Amino acid sequence: DVQLVESGGGSVQAGGSLTLACAVSGYRGSSAAVGWFRQRPGEAREGIATFYQSGGGTTYTDSVKGRFTISRDSEKNTVYLQMNSLQPEDTGTYVCALGFDYPPDFNYWGQGTQVTVS
Repeated sequence: DVQLVESGGGSVQAGGSLTLACAVSGYRGSSAAVGWFRQRPGEAREGIATFYQSGGGTTYTDSVKGRFTISRDSEKNTVYLQMNSLQPEDTGTYVCALGFDYPPDFNYWGQGTQVTVS
């Protein structure tokens, strides 16, 4: 089974940085996409960034462009989300997901990691 486990969340002051990791097991191919999503209480889940393993392309939502960077370590089968210049509105539960096709159909989800910016 495909499993995703997030780590790296925590509490940080505004302007600070965090790096989230999404460790993928059960799939080591190169045709999937891995995305990071943010969930705030009472709000719809928001797609933050996506890494396309085939070609290494990336996409970002406008609110994080220039501040967040998504990348992948193929040896560790882990996708990272480097978050800089964090703001209180970045607070939420960050969840990674894996999917196929284009646009990706994210079928596999992690449990999430909490990020709090004060």
